[in-house]
Amino acid sequence: MKAVHFGAGNIGRGFVGLILHNAGYEVVFADVNAELIDELAATPSYVVREVGAGAKTSTVDNYRALNSSTNLKEVVDEIATADVVTTAVGPNILRFVAPAIAAGIEARDPGLAPLAVMACENAINATDILKGEVVAVLSDPSFAARAVFANTAVDRIVPGQPEGAGLDVTVEAFFEWAVEKVPFGDAVPVIPEAHFVDDLAPYIERKLFTVNTGHATVAYNGFVAGASSISEAIAIPEVIAAVRAVLEETKALLVAKHDFPPEVQQQYIETNLVRFANPELTDTVERVGRQPLRKLSRHERFVGPAAELAERGLSSKALVATMGAALRFDVPDDPQSVELGGLLSSLSTSEFVTEVTGLDALHPLYADVATVVSAEQTRR
Repeated sequence: MKAVHFGAGNIGRGFVGLILHNAGYEVVFADVNAELIDELAATPSYVVREVGAGAKTSTVDNYRALNSSTNLKEVVDEIATADVVTTAVGPNILRFVAPAIAAGIEARDPGLAPLAVMACENAINATDILKGEVVAVLSDPSFAARAVFANTAVDRIVPGQPEGAGLDVTVEAFFEWAVEKVPFGDAVPVIPEAHFVDDLAPYIERKLFTVNTGHATVAYNGFVAGASSISEAIAIPEVIAAVRAVLEETKALLVAKHDFPPEVQQQYIETNLVRFANPELTDTVERVGRQPLRKLSRHERFVGPAAELAERGLSSKALVATMGAALRFDVPDDPQSVELGGLLSSLSTSEFVTEVTGLDALHPLYADVATVVSAEQTRR
């Protein structure tokens, strides 16, 4: 069995690549980072070290590495004969890997089983986004039948790695990879550590609105409080109080929308608070908070749940307060942070809310968000 995986970074190597390796696939890593690809190509194995309860150390081998920029034809040829294609490149990069996947599908022998394509990104229905980009560049739309596209929900904290770690990756022991089963029919890929489910939507939103929302809440409130690391931030009483308030609001939405038992969702929250506080995961508030414009967009981890709560007449006060903290995320090394500051200075309050959050002026959440935006513009 063979899997082509786009994205040879820490998540690609320490999460998706590891699980595919454990499932018996030969993994072909594809990435545009020439230095990283050269190092992978020259190294027969790397180590994934887990930290936390149930931790273990794994050695990943039986892989190859290709530069998807300079060796595109080789990447396409690998896709044409692969069983699985996965990505961990970031939602905004999917459109750039789509042409290679489309070319590989077109070159595929129609007698082969359909290619399983799964985007493993921190975004709702990322594979649907990828499919749209792939189908748009196919020379013949009928070629799409040579692949099966399935959405996923992925969850594993992979912090920034220490200097000199090389290819080895430190990750938390906890992980979850949920994949929608229905698109595959009776031909579900053999990936024992993935969880194939009939209805993925509750898993996607539970993860996004608990793990991602909670993690970013720690980062933004921790940044405002002057903390450097996530574990340091969550130990600050004001920060943990803000996180619990936010997760109480997203819990209310998830229980109302997906019928999660309240006690089950509360246990999920408590599990994740322990994960965030893990001192062995030396993650920084700056890394977790990066790309604030994306995180403040309409269907992301703050505006998404807050808007739905407002539409249901439920409180989103804590979520909106953390959006205000996100507006104070001033990190010169993060291009989106710099852009955010520029937009706050150059746009009116109404222009900023509409452009950044995608909220219409008639939306029930709009006025509350406009208030925190106006307050930040005044503070500056």
